[in-house]
Amino acid sequence: MSDRLNPDHLSLASRVGLPADWLYLRDQYPRARWGEPTLHPTAAHWLQMHAGFRSHGAHMTALTDAFRADPSNPRGLHQALIPALQAFLQHLDGHHRIESGHYFPVFRQLEPRICDGIDLLDRDHDAVHAHLEAMFVKGRDFHAAVAAGSPDARDAGLRLADILDAALPPLVRHLDDEEDIVIPLLALKGHGVG
Repeated sequence: MSDRLNPDHLSLASRVGLPADWLYLRDQYPRARWGEPTLHPTAAHWLQMHAGFRSHGAHMTALTDAFRADPSNPRGLHQALIPALQAFLQHLDGHHRIESGHYFPVFRQLEPRICDGIDLLDRDHDAVHAHLEAMFVKGRDFHAAVAAGSPDARDAGLRLADILDAALPPLVRHLDDEEDIVIPLLALKGHGVG
């Protein structure tokens, strides 16, 4: 592993963007062009998936914000949030498995200069997975408390809300950084990648 990948400023929890020398492809194919109809179809699908994750996260945040404002109905939060959380966890885990297992190895071969960036994104998946595990555990605890009619259901819902608050900003950082590497790579060099 490269020493430049170890600094705290590149950890998912603390970074605010990627090193400039990893963005050379984005400089050639900037975000302003990503909406063009000629965008590589896999890149367009990637952006669509990421937009779905952002939207899903915002929906869950709106649910937990409303619950914090009035935590008197944990059953109502449960009814709305638990199915959304299950779908989110399942889709994000599957998406990351495909990226790490298929696309990232292809990208390393396609553009060796960007391997450090791909390695960072792959390690991000481990950090995101830790958040997914925490969301799963707190979601399960909340479900059990509501199902049992426990007086602790309110607190379990608030703990789940806190976990979502902690997990979603690093996920969005990862999505942004992944797009900055992957979308230009696909657009400029991804012929035959699908």
